[in-house]
Amino acid sequence: MADTLKVWGVTVSYFTGKLEAYLRYKHIPYAMEPPYAKSAYIKEKAGAVQVPIIETPDGQWMSDTTPIIQHLESVHPERPVQPTDPVTRFIAYLIEDYGDEWLWRAAMHYRWSYEHDRELLSRILTDEVTTHLPLPRFVRRAIIRRRQRGGYVINDGVTDKTWDHVEAGYFNAMRNMQAMLKDRPFLLGNSPSIADFGMMGSMLRHFGQDPTPDAIMRNEWPDISEWLARAWNAGNTVQESDLLNEVPADTAPMLKEIAETHLVQLEANARAYMAGQDRFEMTVQGCHYENLPVSRYRVYCLERLREEFAALDAEAQARVKALLPHAQCELIWTRTVGADSGYDTERRAPFNQSINVFDTDPVSRKLGWLRSIGGEEKTAQPGGA
Repeated sequence: MADTLKVWGVTVSYFTGKLEAYLRYKHIPYAMEPPYAKSAYIKEKAGAVQVPIIETPDGQWMSDTTPIIQHLESVHPERPVQPTDPVTRFIAYLIEDYGDEWLWRAAMHYRWSYEHDRELLSRILTDEVTTHLPLPRFVRRAIIRRRQRGGYVINDGVTDKTWDHVEAGYFNAMRNMQAMLKDRPFLLGNSPSIADFGMMGSMLRHFGQDPTPDAIMRNEWPDISEWLARAWNAGNTVQESDLLNEVPADTAPMLKEIAETHLVQLEANARAYMAGQDRFEMTVQGCHYENLPVSRYRVYCLERLREEFAALDAEAQARVKALLPHAQCELIWTRTVGADSGYDTERRAPFNQSINVFDTDPVSRKLGWLRSIGGEEKTAQPGGA
């Protein structure tokens, strides 16, 4: 079809799944293409090989799922996923950012820390993304296992001391989602919003698909399994957008969790980045994380949250502050912590040139692989993958 988008992505990818769920809901035709054999071509056009990347029929390139969705909403306005109420819309984007950036660590942990999950996913990824490499299959599998566990688990602060807290983040997310889904089918209404799609990144392709977290979800949190299926199939079941025009009280536990986790991470990361550091540490809900990699992209995430808040009028800002009474939330509307990523300064996303957010693994650099092999997206412009 002439209007079909080409999605360069991976079938078990965190952010590819998020984008696919959105495209399915909007009935936007797309075709998936594996990116790695074409990495030089993609890097030339898009700036970096980070999945998913969209190539449009007229030759434009888009990266980073959040601005991709924002742009596609303007092109496909039917059944909008952004709430019309500005306060509800801001909260929806805050939830999305949490789903993109905080739940990432738990998703990578379950996939690569548990042997059964690690063995299964290394097989899938070896056969999907490394067939163009002139190495024996067992060597490619070994490299993937080493790269993913070393780069996105051990290198991201998952240790014996933090293990339980990382997993608690998954449980807390499901518990808070269940409270929001008690009286409605989606997080912010009778149709999916950007908040639902933000949570789909981790919940669909990691927690809802990898053996260990999927068993937990299916057996202990079946309501979340049902939501996952609803969100994936919403294009066939939801006839029109029906989103809330105010933030319901049952959102409060999730907002508290976001304040105590995601915003703490954004602040510590921004402080380290502005100080020129490569690594940082933080204490989250009493759990101390050490030697974490600084992310330029997450500085950009904080910049965008601040811009979204600043764009609200005084009455809407007051309503947001009432919904976010936690001390950590002041990070959004104060400037006591600097946040200047120098990325996408002209705000051209999703049409800007993307860059790799983390580049810490020497094997990956040598082979020219991208961060997104394990389902990661992250362009430095997600939140992510």
